[in-house]
Amino acid sequence: MLVGRVSFKHLVSLLLVFIGLATTTAARAAGYRTANFVIEAPSDQLARRIGDAAEQYRHDLAVEWTGQPLPRWSRPCPITAQVAPNLGAGGATSFVFDRGEVFNWTMTIQGSEERILDSVLPHEITHTIFASHFRQPLPRWADEGACTTVEHPVERARQHRMLIEFLRTGRGIAFPEMFAMREYPTDVLPLYAQGYSLARYLIERGGRRRYVAFVGDGLDGNDWAAALGRHYGVGDLANLQQTWLDWVKKGCPAPPAALAAAMPEPANWSPTTRGQSPDPAARRQPSRERLATTTSRQSIYVLQARRTQRQGGGSLATEATPVTRR
Repeated sequence: MLVGRVSFKHLVSLLLVFIGLATTTAARAAGYRTANFVIEAPSDQLARRIGDAAEQYRHDLAVEWTGQPLPRWSRPCPITAQVAPNLGAGGATSFVFDRGEVFNWTMTIQGSEERILDSVLPHEITHTIFASHFRQPLPRWADEGACTTVEHPVERARQHRMLIEFLRTGRGIAFPEMFAMREYPTDVLPLYAQGYSLARYLIERGGRRRYVAFVGDGLDGNDWAAALGRHYGVGDLANLQQTWLDWVKKGCPAPPAALAAAMPEPANWSPTTRGQSPDPAARRQPSRERLATTTSRQSIYVLQARRTQRQGGGSLATEATPVTRR
């Protein structure tokens, strides 16, 4: 009888272990699917909140940036979310450009539930909107800067504080160099802060659609000075840099409402934004050469949190390397 009791207890213990493993697996696999996203999160409730918010941002931000909703992608974008109260906020979105199409979406996000919903998610969704609209990589400042403008005011204020520090310590980036950047520099923090500030400056003076038209114009001809003249009446990059610096020194005041209202609609403006092509040939496994065009980004807040941990909570390091996933 003693052996029988021990065996029964052992059986109960094993059963509890299996139940625990099943629960853990279910928690890891908690998911939710929408028309354009497949979300994996710590719980079904979180997955649903993230998925619904992603669809709402995808619709609303596409309208704000391009003038109309983004068409449905032929394949949904997987979103993997790590959610914890004290987890650093950040994300990475990857996709492939190939012969005028964009596909193979993948997104990872992390942070507190609040920061994921009000900062990380709109930032990453804006990357997908720009990729679907432009169908080619953007200069890093224009891409990251614009995406940061849709984050929570707390995060945007943090970027402004860093910008002031960088300008005071000689870590600012000359505009001709910044406009030519297609990859992240070694000292990436100033690029984020300065890119956000310049994007905000331009958007306040012409709106988001004019900003999109300006970026498209600059990409088409690779003549950013000419694009600035056509869309903002600024003669060259040096003039823009000095005007922007004066604006920063004055505390970044908002322009008079009449200024933005008086700006005409961008020339040759087209609200068309294509979705992912349903052509099966465009979705085949890309070659190694085409995979090299994968665009991947990691929020600066993740890099900051990791450096702070390594330094035991001290000051931020001056160098960072963005993660590139293939």
